[in-house]
Amino acid sequence: MTPLILSVDDEHDVTDLVRFHLVRAGCEVITAATGREAIGLVQNRHPDLILLDLMLPDIDGFGVCEILRRQPETAAIPIIILTAWATPDARHIGLDLGAIDYLTKPFSPRELVERVQHLLSLRHSSATA
Repeated sequence: MTPLILSVDDEHDVTDLVRFHLVRAGCEVITAATGREAIGLVQNRHPDLILLDLMLPDIDGFGVCEILRRQPETAAIPIIILTAWATPDARHIGLDLGAIDYLTKPFSPRELVERVQHLLSLRHSSATA
């Protein structure tokens, strides 16, 4: 089954780059440009993993992460924060709110694909164990 990835970023060049590399790696990628749109897509499509920017035009990434972690049906979806916000405090807050990984922009597409594949394989192996 093809993994479904949600890429949440209001910069279309970032979501285009993410989509290009993850599709080449065998994933299906859907995108959202706002926090509200992301929450709706998560509830309707149930992605296998979320790539989440922090600086969004409505609900910031911290808020999206917190909302998703509070809902039982979305609490276990792995979230990788993918953001230009590179402060240690932002990293700690994101991880404390339930993100499983934190990657700063500019990022290596290869490293992103490797992290996504690693998290998907961990999720798959724990689901089949």
